Amino acid sequence: MTAQTTRPGDRLGMVIFSGVIVMLLGSFQLIEGIVAIIRDDYYLTTSSGLAFDIDYTVWGVFHSALGLLTMAAGVGVFRGQTWARVIGIGVAALSALGNLLFLPAHPFWCTVVITIDVLVIHTLAVHGREAR
Repeated sequence: MTAQTTRPGDRLGMVIFSGVIVMLLGSFQLIEGIVAIIRDDYYLTTSSGLAFDIDYTVWGVFHSALGLLTMAAGVGVFRGQTWARVIGIGVAALSALGNLLFLPAHPFWCTVVITIDVLVIHTLAVHGREAR
């Protein structure tokens, strides 16, 4: 029995996939932020509110900035940059935390984004090195 070895190019599809997911995550964050900035009354909570009592415009600016930073990291992942992997993992973790806090305002959308965040963290941590 011989151990299977993986060639450097075998998982390139996963790296491309993670770059696309990072770009998709960034666009979701940007859309969420723009909606919160333009239309404050879109996110209405029926529970006690958000974990922190912050104006939705502030949340919109946070999500927009996070979206732009995430999209920049996605471009870096496509180019095989190590800094983009690190930033992509950090931004995805920050995005998951931010969406967890934003969960009472829009539960379905935040759950989708948190799921994508976990997928981004996994793909960049496991397969991100193969972009070189």
